[in-house]
Amino acid sequence: MTGTTSTTPPLTDSGDTLADVARRIPEWARELGFSSAGITTPDTGEHAAHLQNWLANGYQGEMEYMGHHGDKRYTPCSLVPGTKRVISVRMDYLPAPDNPKEVLTDREKAYVTRYAQGRDYHKVIRKRLATLASRIDEAVTGHNYRAFVDSAPVLERALAQRAGLGWIGKNTMLIHPKAGSFFFLGEIFTSAPLPVDQPFETEHCGSCSACLDICPTQAFVGPYQLDGRRCISYLTIELKGSIPEQLRPLIGNRVFGCDDCQLVCPWQKFSKPTQEADFQPRHGLDNSSLAELFLWTEEQFLKRTEGSAIRRTGYEGWLRNLAVGLGNAPSTIPVMEALKRRADHPSEMVREHVQWALRQHGL
Repeated sequence: MTGTTSTTPPLTDSGDTLADVARRIPEWARELGFSSAGITTPDTGEHAAHLQNWLANGYQGEMEYMGHHGDKRYTPCSLVPGTKRVISVRMDYLPAPDNPKEVLTDREKAYVTRYAQGRDYHKVIRKRLATLASRIDEAVTGHNYRAFVDSAPVLERALAQRAGLGWIGKNTMLIHPKAGSFFFLGEIFTSAPLPVDQPFETEHCGSCSACLDICPTQAFVGPYQLDGRRCISYLTIELKGSIPEQLRPLIGNRVFGCDDCQLVCPWQKFSKPTQEADFQPRHGLDNSSLAELFLWTEEQFLKRTEGSAIRRTGYEGWLRNLAVGLGNAPSTIPVMEALKRRADHPSEMVREHVQWALRQHGL
């Protein structure tokens, strides 16, 4: 770990200094299953202005929470007063073996984003972060610590970049030169003045525009600029009402999230398969048919998505997304029968999407 030399007196009976502790944090993080860790100041730099411009353009759509909390999202000291450092960690989640492109090209299959096929990452990482924070607290006494896993207004990719964990690519994802971008992030805010790492200043996207070109809904208005209102992840997860009809044919068989702009990135060849059992696919979500998932009852949905990020879309949103996928699927008997069985669903939103799907098949 690269950091400034500290002249702080020993902090523990073992004689550790702040610099000693900072050097050990990545090791402690790896012991808990994290891939890497870095330390930065509570300053998001130019990323704060980028967020404000993004909000001003309305690219957040119905994600009103992105504009709430005043400056807390881009000013860690406002979120947690007294914060002097942010410890950023990453954890790989790509399942192994994995067949995303095979599922995407089979139009009767349902594509679920790689991060949502296993257990909800919030629960997995939060516990590990709390353990890491406790260990640091034992080494550096007399300071405050708060851990976050996408659970508060934190500009986590900006902080991770400034902590040396990678650069933010044209697809707005954090990319690590030896690990791609299939990883989760988490943060520990602390009042301990630990030595900091060098920010990842070099951007390695170059002239490549593969991620921008492949986006099914053309959600990128330019490099580093994503119009969330057109993003499939937004449409299938965050949007609570009807999916705009003109975008439905472009969604294909993606029923919860989208990974296209990551899968096409040349840096993904360095992605590391996860070692976490909790991130492995459950209930066949990596290779299920649209028709099969569409016929889940609400009870089955709740049981099979227990502890899963898929719960965020809700049962009606799940059926809405699957109806769109079925509308884009071949007119096979399983597809047609599944749609007909939901034609009289109690939800007006589900019925409307089923009717659209049936029209796509000439019915």
